[in-house]
Amino acid sequence: MKPLAKRTDELRQSNIRAVSMMVEAAGGINLGQGICDLPTPPQLRTAAQMALDENRSSYSHYAGIHELRRVILNKARTFNQIPINGTDEIVVSVGSTGAFATTMMAILDPGDEVVLFEPFYGYHRKLVVAMGGKPISVRQAIPSWSVDFDEFERSVTPATKAVVITTPGNPNGKVWTIDELGILLEIAARHDLYLVTDEIYEYITYDGRRHVSAASLPGGYERTITISGFSKTYNMTGWRLGYAIALPPVIEKIGLLNDLFYICAPTPLQYGVAAATEMNSSYYDTMRADYDAKRKLMCVSLESIGFDVPWPEGAYYVLASFRSLQNRADGFEDDETACRTLIDRCGVGSVAGSSFFSQQFDGSHFLRFCYAKEMRDLRQACDRLVDVFG
Repeated sequence: MKPLAKRTDELRQSNIRAVSMMVEAAGGINLGQGICDLPTPPQLRTAAQMALDENRSSYSHYAGIHELRRVILNKARTFNQIPINGTDEIVVSVGSTGAFATTMMAILDPGDEVVLFEPFYGYHRKLVVAMGGKPISVRQAIPSWSVDFDEFERSVTPATKAVVITTPGNPNGKVWTIDELGILLEIAARHDLYLVTDEIYEYITYDGRRHVSAASLPGGYERTITISGFSKTYNMTGWRLGYAIALPPVIEKIGLLNDLFYICAPTPLQYGVAAATEMNSSYYDTMRADYDAKRKLMCVSLESIGFDVPWPEGAYYVLASFRSLQNRADGFEDDETACRTLIDRCGVGSVAGSSFFSQQFDGSHFLRFCYAKEMRDLRQACDRLVDVFG
């Protein structure tokens, strides 16, 4: 047989899914994969069911139903403060991952470089590679996750096409500040780079922090492709609905590729999400408060057993270091061993830190924990950790 495409050479099954299978086999509690097990709001479920009952199940417009794009338009103008002109600058896709994939396909030629700030979301790096791009990593300082912008600018070459950020961040919960985004845009403008922002956790921030979209800043919309979705905000990760926002010359190509790859996002579910316009602002306040309580429980529990914990500023993950545990407990020689140790000894799943770094050694003393769980399950997982390792 002739060889397969070279773009598949570096692709491997995500460690996150492997851990999920291990935890399931052990009958444990999965704090690894970012599967939110909280209920989807009833009005969204009801609206989707009505669409099914009314047989609104055929192909939609490739960029999404008009009702949903109107919802996104209003939200982008008000919450995100993006100077978007109309619904023709929005493409609804199969999850924010689908929006990211079509964006990378639209802007990258083989050999183009893309800067990622690490720790990064692993799917971003893998999709860059799959599209023929070359990922370039720039480290964020630990534990503040601050960015050395001089180092970032030094990483830019004539082959650099784009820079990708996630804010709030997965896996570290970093919330990019308005000052950081301003500097990032200055450098991007100086080198004529696209800025791709993954903002899927935009409603989940802590300690009074405010999410800022880079596209809302002066000169930002001209070169920014904003990606987001509904999975994390409305607890519907399996619905696979996300979107991209950009100016017409860019979004037109993203839309054509969205049509080519997916035809359209699931139509009845689009009608369900369009019902999100009925969500009261108290929903978002309650969600943030609930996640903040879970953040505190997770971080305090990990600290009590010896983890070094940079408390997340947003999203619902903790990337914690177990370096201090290596001297007093067996089974913590590296991240993959530590991950298995937690599953074997207390039935709690996490994700090996090397999944989020370009060099495995850099993440070898980290584990990522997801606390988007029912409080009773999260409390049980934390109790297990403290009982066994405390």
